[in-house]
Order: sequence, then structure tokens, then C-alpha cells
Amino acid sequence: MATRALLEVIALDAGDAVAAQAGGADRLELVTDMGADGLSPSVRTFTEVRTAVDIDVRVMLRLADGFAAENLAALVRVACDMRAAGADEFVLGFLGEDGGADLDAVERIVAELDGCRWTFHRAIDRAADRDALRKQLADLQGLDAYLTAGSADGVDDGMPVLLTEAARRGEPGYTQRLVIGGGLRLDHLPSLRAAGVHAFHIGGAARPGGWAAPVDADAVREWRTALDGPVGRGGQGRR
Repeated sequence: MATRALLEVIALDAGDAVAAQAGGADRLELVTDMGADGLSPSVRTFTEVRTAVDIDVRVMLRLADGFAAENLAALVRVACDMRAAGADEFVLGFLGEDGGADLDAVERIVAELDGCRWTFHRAIDRAADRDALRKQLADLQGLDAYLTAGSADGVDDGMPVLLTEAARRGEPGYTQRLVIGGGLRLDHLPSLRAAGVHAFHIGGAARPGGWAAPVDADAVREWRTALDGPVGRGGQGRR
């Protein structure tokens, strides 16, 4: 039986969430402030989104631009507040000065998540050694996905890395799902799907009017239709 591809859409509020679900999204990444590449939303925003839709919602745990956990105590408080509000899926990822995973920070936050599922986000695309980072994190409770473009510069540059990592699926450090996002276009889908990738993440592609505009259900539906079609289908599409 064919595996339905997962489509994750960035949402900033309940209106985005409703439009994303209407267009066929399977999951939301809930953030605020895309000027800083996505920070933690408020608890109020989370509760409004959770009330508005019935698809999965992964909440960003990140308080400042960049990939350093500069205020770990505040991050832990956010994680605790979100858990108390009912959040049960998360997105996080921090690097140390050496370019490896900041294990102290990640483990401290994960300890507050009570086994909830979480994604290590595009910090992996800035890591000094992706393979070493994966092996550092391999046994952390709840980690089930990496959001990655294969390169800090996006999927165009990262495609060889993505295809190589997809081929290593199931090896130690490579059991987590690849969620591809970051400059992703519809014309990237055939190669990725043929390699066995089944999860995709869009942000700007869901907003033809730019980040100041809301998610457009029709734009999301274009991606849903492409992903539901036979492997090999894909047009130019939007980022």
C-alpha cells in the first residue's frame, strides 16, 4: 500500500491553521515572527489554533534568531507552559559553539516534554557534521523527525545530501523521518519521493501574497494534489 505523504504547513495563527487544514495539510508547525525564522508562539495562540483545527500541531520552542539556546531557563518555562496548555508535539534544535548539538540544552528541554514527539529543526543544516549530530541525538526520547533542506542555502543546494540521507534510512542515527523544507518547490518532489521521502514542509509556498498575507487554502491544495499523485508528477510550483 502506498504511503500518504505528510504535508506540514507553517501557521502563525488560527486563520492560517484553518486554511491549511482546508487545503489538505496533515500537520502544522506553529510559530511566530518569521522575520526571525520562526519563534515560539504564545500559549493563547496555541489554544486558539488547537480549538480551530483537528490536525496535528507542532509548537516551536525557540526564543531568538539563530541556533544557540541563550536563555535555557526561559525555554524550559515555555515548554512547561505549552505542555500545561495541552501541546503534545514540538519543534526544537540548538547548536553549541563547536557546531554540534547542544546536548545539555536539548536534553534539558526534552526532559520537560514527557515523551512527546518532536522534530529537530533546520539547525541540522548549520551543523559542522550532520552525521555526528544525528548520532549524538539518536537515543533522545520522542525525536521522530528532522526538518532539513540538506543545506543552509536550501533544497536546490542540499538535494545530494537529502538523497544520500534518504538512502541511509534505518541505519543508526537515521531512523527518524526526513521532513523536507527550506526553498522546497514542486519540481523537487519527484526525485525526493522516488528516494522514499514521504514528508514535506512549506511556508512561503502556502502564502502567494508573502508572509504578510495569510495561508491560502488553494496554494496548500496544489501541494496536496501533487503529493497525492503518482510518483514522478510535479511542476515548477512556488517555494
